[in-house]
Amino acid sequence: MLNVPSQSFPAPSSQQRAASGGRSKVPLKQGRSLMDWIRLTKSGKDLTGLKGRLIEVTEEELKKHNTKDDCWICIRGLVYNVSPYMEYHPGGEDELMRAAGSDGTDLFDQVHRWVNYESMLRECLVGRMAVKPAVPKGMLPKSQVTGTLAKESPISPSYDWFQTDSLVTIVIYTKQKDINLDSVIVDHQCDTFRAETIIKDYSYLVHIGLSHEIQEDFSVRVVENVGKIEIVLKKKESTSWECLGRPLENHNSLILKKDKGLYYRKCQLISKENVTHDTKFFCLMLPRSTHLQVPIGQHVYLKLTITGTEIVKPYTPVSDSLLSEFKDPVLPNNKYIYFLTKIYPAGLFTPQLDRLQIGDFVSVSNPEGNFKISQFQELEDLFLLAAGTGFTPMVKVLNYALNNIPSLRKAKLMFFNKTEDDIIWRSQLEKLAYKDKRFDVEFVLSAPTSEWNGKTGYISSGLLSEFLKRSSDKSKVLICICGPMPFTEQGIRLLHDLNFSKDEIHSFTG
Repeated sequence: MLNVPSQSFPAPSSQQRAASGGRSKVPLKQGRSLMDWIRLTKSGKDLTGLKGRLIEVTEEELKKHNTKDDCWICIRGLVYNVSPYMEYHPGGEDELMRAAGSDGTDLFDQVHRWVNYESMLRECLVGRMAVKPAVPKGMLPKSQVTGTLAKESPISPSYDWFQTDSLVTIVIYTKQKDINLDSVIVDHQCDTFRAETIIKDYSYLVHIGLSHEIQEDFSVRVVENVGKIEIVLKKKESTSWECLGRPLENHNSLILKKDKGLYYRKCQLISKENVTHDTKFFCLMLPRSTHLQVPIGQHVYLKLTITGTEIVKPYTPVSDSLLSEFKDPVLPNNKYIYFLTKIYPAGLFTPQLDRLQIGDFVSVSNPEGNFKISQFQELEDLFLLAAGTGFTPMVKVLNYALNNIPSLRKAKLMFFNKTEDDIIWRSQLEKLAYKDKRFDVEFVLSAPTSEWNGKTGYISSGLLSEFLKRSSDKSKVLICICGPMPFTEQGIRLLHDLNFSKDEIHSFTG
C-alpha cells in the first residue's frame, strides 16, 4: 500500500532563492493561472493517465517519461506526471523539462523549494520510487539515520533536564558563543514539546512527548558567553517526574538547515490597517505556548488553505514602526509579528489574507534566510535599494543598524515606486531622517505626476553612482537590495559594474 501524502502535509523548508540563481516568470496563457490549475485538479479528470492507480516506479521506468507530453519527475521519492501542469507553471515549460525523467529534487530546491508541491501536484501523483535493495547492516545511508548527530558536523550540541517541585528546566548545551534568543524556537502543543536551535548552518532538535502536563506559558533564557539555553516549564501538578517523556520524530538530531522541514503554528490576526491604497499592515499574535523571534533579514512563510489546496507565500516581518513612539502602547515584540503586505486584487493568496477577520488564524512557519548579523561588524556605510514591498526587509535592517552599530556613519535608502501614493511609510521615513542625521532617504518614481520634484525613472548606473558615495575611500560598505526579480538582477549587475564586490552586496528575494 502506498502512503499518499495528505493535502495538509506541511510545505517543505526553504531558503529564499538567490537573485543570481533565481528564475524569471514567463507569461501564462489565458486560463492558465494558479486558480485555473486548482479548478482542474478538483474536476475529477485523470491527470496521471493511470486511472487512479498508484505504482512503484523504477529508475529505468522513470527515464522513459522524458518528453513534454509524457513527463514524469521525482521529488523526494514521489513521482509526478507533470505534463498536465506544463502550461500552468509560472517558470515555464523549459524549467520543468530540465528534470524530465529524473530526480528533480535538487533542481526544485535551488529554484522554489518553499512551494507546497505535495498539495499542488497531489492529483498528478504516479507513485513512489521503488526501494533499492537493502544496504548491509551497519552501513545505513545517512538519510536513514535518525535521532543522531551529523557526524560531519564540527559542532556537537546536547541537552539535559532537571526539576523542582513546580518547575522542569530543559537545558540545551550548544557549545557556541554566538547563540541568542533568535537562535531557539520553542513550541508546546498538548503534550508535545519541540525546541529547535539554529547553530551556524545546522538545526538541532529536541522533540519530546512529555510524561506529564505543563502550563501553557514558559520562559527561555540564553547564557550567551557559554551558549547555554534554559527553557523553564511550569508543572500543572507538583509531582516528581520519573522521566522527561518519550522521544518523538527526529529527537536529538542535528541536520543541515537546508535539509530540515518547516514547522508551522497557528497565529491569530490581531489587527490590520491601511498603509497605502493597496498595502496593509497586519499584526499576528503568536500562541502563548510558542517562543519565536524572527532574526534580522530573515523571512517566514504564511500558509492558507484556499479551495482545499494549501498555498504558501514568503513574507519578511517588519518592526511595528520605524520610530517606537509611533505606536502607543507598543506591543511586546516577542509575542507579535508584523507584516506589510501588498494586496493584489487579481491574485490568489493576498485577497484571501485580506479577507481574514480579526480573531482568525493563519499558519506561520519557522524563519528562513541567510542574512548574518556579522555583516554589520565595523560597518560604516549602509546603502539600501528597495522597490515596492521590497522595502520590508529593510525595516529591521535599518532599525538594527541605527540602534546597534557604533561604527555606522551613514545609512541611505533609495526607494523606487510607481507613484507617490505607492510609497510605504513615507512620513515615518522622513521623520526618521529628520531625527537621525546619519539617515537619508531618496524616493524615485517611475510614473510621477507633474507636481513631483524628486528623482524619476528606474534603477540605473546614473542614479546609483550618485547615491553610493562612501563616507571615506576605504570605509566598510554593505548594500542591501530587494524588489521584483528584474529589479534585483539589474541592480546587482549595475553594482558589479560600479566595482562593488560580492561581499559588499546582499540581496533579499522572494
